[in-house]
Amino acid sequence: GGGGRKAGAMAQLERSLKRLQTDYIDIWQLHGVNDFEKHAQATGPGGALEAAQEALQAGKIRHIGFSSHSLDVALEMVRSDLFETVQFPFNFMVNETAEKLIPLAQEHDVGFIAMKPLGGGGRLDVTLAIKFLMQFDTVLPDPGIQRVEEIEEIVDIVNGSWELTEQERQEIARVRATLGTRFCRWCEYCEPCPQGVYISLLMNSPGGLKIHGLEAWLARAAKTVEDGKNCIQCGECELKCPYQLPIREVIAENIAFYERMAAEHAAQ
Repeated sequence: GGGGRKAGAMAQLERSLKRLQTDYIDIWQLHGVNDFEKHAQATGPGGALEAAQEALQAGKIRHIGFSSHSLDVALEMVRSDLFETVQFPFNFMVNETAEKLIPLAQEHDVGFIAMKPLGGGGRLDVTLAIKFLMQFDTVLPDPGIQRVEEIEEIVDIVNGSWELTEQERQEIARVRATLGTRFCRWCEYCEPCPQGVYISLLMNSPGGLKIHGLEAWLARAAKTVEDGKNCIQCGECELKCPYQLPIREVIAENIAFYERMAAEHAAQ
């Protein structure tokens, strides 16, 4: 919960309490603090953090946290000692999280919630992804699910052996080698696109097929794909990408994949 401004955050909190039919919320996060401008707005005078601190004093929330896709912003916010939890993308494809953010969170006694544990859009094998995260005893995975069967599968994995077999370690290495140069972390450093392309969403679009099913995915992804056709191949996004991903190439491939799936569906 919580927007950038205090008044809006307070209003959102009251709506949440009413909808949840409760007197308090355990963890209230400032959501999507993805750049330093949003960070300054949320933590400055009249910002959402003031609302969270007042709500904490009033007993309406129990703990204050934040979520982010920017490693630099997340590191700064953890160092501030103003937050008790951090929610950040983490899976076996995102090495920089394990190397920098998780140790810092431990040092500052900040709870770590792993966003996108399945890679965003369920792109990673669920058994490998969950078992990998269970190697970190201070990390709480937060997988997105659509059906009860999915959470039951995850619970079964957690209730089993967490030890990664040699075969599983080799498979993780293989996936890293295959996807490593094309795996979008949703950090959004490439945004905004001058042509209005929602780059991060389009980069990860095919993953939605597995989550939503063909028909629903075609409907949900339609505008993203249509906007993607505005790409003029300027390459500005690739200059801003900290992982040197071939964004233009992946975008073109994902648009072509969408149109192929749409054509096949129409022909049925």
